[in-house]
Amino acid sequence: MAVALKFKNTQNVEFSKVLRSRVRAYFADTNQSVHANWKMVLKTVLLLVLWIGSLVLLLSNVLPLWAQYINWAVLGFSISMVCVNIGHDAIHGSFSKHKWVNKLLSHTFNLNGASAYMWGNMHNVAHHTYTNVDGYDEDIAPVPIIRLSPGAELKPIHKHQYWYAFLFYGLATISWVFMKDYKKFFENTVGNYNNRPHPKKEYFYLFFYKFLNYSIFIGLPFLLIEQPWYHILVGYLLMHFISGMHLAVVFMLAHAVEAADFPLPDKTGCLENDYYLHQLHTTANFSTGKFWAGLLSGGLNQQVEHHLFPHICTIHYPAIAKIVQDTTREFGVPYHDLPSFGSAVRSHVRFLKRMGVEPQRAAA
Repeated sequence: MAVALKFKNTQNVEFSKVLRSRVRAYFADTNQSVHANWKMVLKTVLLLVLWIGSLVLLLSNVLPLWAQYINWAVLGFSISMVCVNIGHDAIHGSFSKHKWVNKLLSHTFNLNGASAYMWGNMHNVAHHTYTNVDGYDEDIAPVPIIRLSPGAELKPIHKHQYWYAFLFYGLATISWVFMKDYKKFFENTVGNYNNRPHPKKEYFYLFFYKFLNYSIFIGLPFLLIEQPWYHILVGYLLMHFISGMHLAVVFMLAHAVEAADFPLPDKTGCLENDYYLHQLHTTANFSTGKFWAGLLSGGLNQQVEHHLFPHICTIHYPAIAKIVQDTTREFGVPYHDLPSFGSAVRSHVRFLKRMGVEPQRAAA
């Protein structure tokens, strides 16, 4: 069982107090809620229409084969867009002040084949608490042949990972749908949050929604689409490759780039910074404040703001970014911000190259 970690909560306390106070003042002064506004609601409606509409159009069997392939790709894109723009905020509880609304929208994750409950454990709890800490953060341990932390074991195959890693990113959602959720649910080991009993209803949700997902995205296409089975299979794999690539890249560019730190705890389980400084050292933005980057990433191009304020809806991150930037500059603490998507991808590739040769770092 992993040792419970702790932060140095006596370090730079003034920074976090000032930052939180300024962000609270922004919402009070502008008379806004930290939850979804009309822009977020409009985006949600349009994405749900795209998601459901692309599925219905595919199953209607009115498209020629070439258009069906395009439709499969659009469906994959809509799945990932719904997950990062709607499901992600809902599971964080930041979409609405009403728990039932967040719970309802979190089921978009379940319908798309990924357990909202397990995502909450792996992402909200383990990743957001112990970001980039090897052995505790599930997001930096995708598969053994991809090394995303200097604390992980270095293997000969890692030398070539910058060539093949993106292919595995495209398998992210299909792995989630058929393997990862089951494995993590029954192993019940996520960082140091181990062996906590699952609520009985989550056993039902796990199998019910997996069955529903298999029925909708596999059973119905084979039943309704009048094409040879192999075209449907290839279309299904294309759908998952698009959604997996989109989701994986968004999350990789936040933490697996050159600027991000990978702290190791000392022998007593103590990390070198307090919680807020830890998030700043381990997290990076790209294309801060840019509309299309924010839309396509569900606001997660601004992961710095997200990790500091996960309870605030992502639609507000461009507005509070200047507050965060000014405060980090005032206190002389890091604010990692890559200017564009392209620069973030290039930094990630260079990071993969470095992780492919850098010796394993010993624990502090």
